[in-house]
Amino acid sequence: MPSPESKVQQSGAAKPATGGAADSAFGGAGAGAGSAAGRSGGNRRFVFLLLDRFTLLAFASAIEPLRIANRVAGRRIYSWVLAGEGGASATCSNDTAFRLDIGLEEIDREDVILVCGGLDVQKATSKAVLSWLRREARRGVTIGGLCTGAWALAKAGLLDGKKATIHWENQDGFLEDFEEVRLTKSVFVMDGNRWSTAGGTSSLDLMLKVIAADHGETLANTVADQLIYSTIRTDQDTQRLSIPTRIGVRHPKLSLVIQMMEGSIEDPLSPADLAERVGMSTRQLERLFRRYLNRSPKRYYMELRLSKARNLLMQTDMSVINVALACGFASPSHFSKCYRAHYNTTPYRERGTQSGMPGAMPVRLSI
Repeated sequence: MPSPESKVQQSGAAKPATGGAADSAFGGAGAGAGSAAGRSGGNRRFVFLLLDRFTLLAFASAIEPLRIANRVAGRRIYSWVLAGEGGASATCSNDTAFRLDIGLEEIDREDVILVCGGLDVQKATSKAVLSWLRREARRGVTIGGLCTGAWALAKAGLLDGKKATIHWENQDGFLEDFEEVRLTKSVFVMDGNRWSTAGGTSSLDLMLKVIAADHGETLANTVADQLIYSTIRTDQDTQRLSIPTRIGVRHPKLSLVIQMMEGSIEDPLSPADLAERVGMSTRQLERLFRRYLNRSPKRYYMELRLSKARNLLMQTDMSVINVALACGFASPSHFSKCYRAHYNTTPYRERGTQSGMPGAMPVRLSI
């Protein structure tokens, strides 16, 4: 990975290991459906567009597989530059500054553009960035979004009618803003020349898929071994842990009730309805939740609804009234009362002081 605050060298700047067997083993013969550069054994060039406060893990998980692929292959099969809208550096999620190689208007050649997003991606995505992305899209360039980078692609209109993914914390807001996008819960999506990842290590899964398509699965698997990555996920894998794993309880009926709650936020189901759908009495359902989650079904449901409300407040321009309705609250006053009890602030103050922060997971609520 490039060193912070030092000039980042392209992947082939350091002298590669000698070729020979490595070249024949990992050359274009196994390229599959990869790029023309990959199939011909050439050098595929990536531009990483670093938006302000980009997520470091998602970026590192994309660039490191390329570096290791070069080392294993014994030659430069991938190169990259770090680009930004202006200034000499870009700051990542942990406040480390990365020196940029090039500005947007200086880029004269690229095979793939990867937009690296993070917290407050809306603020970090300027009109100049959107215009540049649209121009590159008209040229037929492959463009992807890492973590919340998909928001920038959607804002530029590059994901209309296409499948895409974004971090699960941002999905509620994304759905409200971009109805034309076919949003999925996958760890990554490749829909033609539009790519997207959910963030974190999902960038690694995407890049291993790219390497396999360009130069064969043997090279991709070797890169994964170098990264101590024993399970390579596909675009069929979903982002979040299963409900039993998340809550630490393996009880089929409890998991099913929580799944129904998560799928019925705008029109909440009553405890009686939930109990009936899993073949239990309301009292049995109450005991089940208190035994395993130490709270009532009603209380747990409220936490889920308020968590979604917080995400919508901080990730969209929806009015507080519309947020309340989208989360199953009949009146703004009831919504505000519950919100204050949970987060110790009002929805209006939350939007003014916490904009751009990630949504909170459900925690215990005293009401």
